[in-house]
Amino acid sequence: MVLYGKSLGASATVLGIISGMVHLLTVFQVPAASHVARVGFKRFVFTGWGIRVMFIGCMAVVPLFDRHLASSSLLALMLLLLFCFNLSRGISSAAWLPWITSLLPSEMRGRFLAREAAFVNGASFCAFVLVAFCLSSRPEPWRFSVVFAFSSLMGAISLLFLKRIPDADAANHPSSGAGPVPWFAMAAHPPFNKLLRVVFAWSVGYGGITTFAVALLKSEALMSERTILLVTATSYLGGWCSLWILGSRLDRLGSKPVLGVCFMTWIAILLGWVLISGRVLRPSMGLLLGLQFLMGLTAALVQMAHTRLAMLTIPVMGRSHFFALFTVVGSVVLGLSPILWGVFIDLLIPLHVRWHQFEWNRFSVFFSLLWIVFIIAIALARRLDEPQAGTMEDVFRDVLGQSSPRVWFKLWPRG
Repeated sequence: MVLYGKSLGASATVLGIISGMVHLLTVFQVPAASHVARVGFKRFVFTGWGIRVMFIGCMAVVPLFDRHLASSSLLALMLLLLFCFNLSRGISSAAWLPWITSLLPSEMRGRFLAREAAFVNGASFCAFVLVAFCLSSRPEPWRFSVVFAFSSLMGAISLLFLKRIPDADAANHPSSGAGPVPWFAMAAHPPFNKLLRVVFAWSVGYGGITTFAVALLKSEALMSERTILLVTATSYLGGWCSLWILGSRLDRLGSKPVLGVCFMTWIAILLGWVLISGRVLRPSMGLLLGLQFLMGLTAALVQMAHTRLAMLTIPVMGRSHFFALFTVVGSVVLGLSPILWGVFIDLLIPLHVRWHQFEWNRFSVFFSLLWIVFIIAIALARRLDEPQAGTMEDVFRDVLGQSSPRVWFKLWPRG
């Protein structure tokens, strides 16, 4: 979608709106949560999912009018359809987490989230590779139509599987109720409030990394769109490996130590981006693939750890509203973060200060500031309430001691 916007001459502001819209419109989960109990979990999700698939199908038609409409008209029409798509997505997703939480026993949630992350990232990896080869260096409009039509077809097929998921009784669920919703009291609930703080810090940091890592590769490394897509696809390969790294361990080790290990890893990842943006390290393909792999792996682990901890922390009474608040806080910050970081980066365009072998510029300052954000995230994660959780040492001992060395010793060349 971003590449199609660029082909129509979209400005950086419009591209930021395209990227942030999917997160910002989840704010409609807040009013939608009050209607979930009346409509029912399955019907609520299925209807919204079907509507958004319809809008994807409409998007597939827009590029075919390339010779009949001006680029500005095509871009405006696509933004309208994209808004409707993300609006229906934001509303219908209000029922998803309460529905899945009602179906899954607490001892199986971590295992389910790990498998879900593996499927999502595996499919995303395949999608990025497919799009990279479908869109040539100078893609014609019909190629975008093919990509959007394929997306619509996959969405329609997913409805068949969604219909097979057993429903849960939302009408008699304790989360349903009448009267005004005490949003501020819910946000102040101590265990939930601590989780929201971690989600906020993570969203501020992660929200800008992927966008401006791509901008750095485009402006500094001068990579083509296809190469950037293939490099970015590696992050989804890392997310797919999250099932192998944790699997069912998340239920045993807990979310709290996993978040601590992931945030420490992000500090190491940012060191690589700081050295690349500061022109100390050359952006070699091996280094970029390694960074993207770790970014995808740790992002998937953080997401599943957040969701699992929310399932454990959120009380049964008011569950739909708690999950709506949890999702909206993270998504809105993820949507606003690249916009605000983008304004900050644009203000630093004239900055080029050489310090020994390192150059302070807009990107090196940006990635350096993210260090502070993730240090704060580590401190906030240590305050989370999870009595049965292990320690970060347990995570290292369990993952590195039982999995990685065995595999690496088998793969390491001999002789």
